[in-house]
Amino acid sequence: MANYFESMGACVPDNLIAGNTIPTLTASATIAAAQGKLVRGTVLAAGADGKLKQLSAESAGASETAYGILCDNVDATSEAVAEVYVSGQFNKNALLTKADYKLSVADIQALRNGGIYIENAMGEKED
Repeated sequence: MANYFESMGACVPDNLIAGNTIPTLTASATIAAAQGKLVRGTVLAAGADGKLKQLSAESAGASETAYGILCDNVDATSEAVAEVYVSGQFNKNALLTKADYKLSVADIQALRNGGIYIENAMGEKED
């Protein structure tokens, strides 16, 4: 008799997407080199050269603007092209920046101006 029920793996939600009222759109973008491995949910800032870097105190200080959210894990030890969310609703507590940095009001406003809405997921407390 055939085995009709077999565990093939598990799906563990990361709670990155907070809703679907706003269309979730992506675009291909160039990720700057020398950043190591970046993971899904990383907030990216656009530099003057158009390349994206992980949002950090130094990128915010260099007047780089929050641009989008990384869709998938990417190895950015060298320059890479990756899909980036440029529109949609996202859970603030699932977003990642460098360890030394927290999203500022200006960052959230820059993302909002680009079509990305940052929200707290139901039942989660504000940081």
